[in-house]
Amino acid sequence: MQLNVSGHHVEVTEAMRVYVESKIERLERHFDIVSNVHCILTVEKLRHKAEAKVNVNGGTIYADNTEEDMYAAIDGLVDKLDRRVRKHKEKLVDHHARDAHKRRF
Repeated sequence: MQLNVSGHHVEVTEAMRVYVESKIERLERHFDIVSNVHCILTVEKLRHKAEAKVNVNGGTIYADNTEEDMYAAIDGLVDKLDRRVRKHKEKLVDHHARDAHKRRF
């Protein structure tokens, strides 16, 4: 997985980069084929915004979150991404074939 972390009106420190990496690793538990993650951290006055675009097998997933603290924004972002990745994975699974197989017997 390739992770790209950039900042807009904020300098991305090594601690922030490591924190984002550790949180994004959670996505790989649900979906093995996460090829590219582009994360942008933005500061606008008192609002801290974290947004990410994740390229997965079969599409692109986008999420963003705004909080008063950057680390809280990253946590909220990863929670949203986690939910959306699980939802995307469920869409890829064909549940109807399993039900049709049970009805034949």
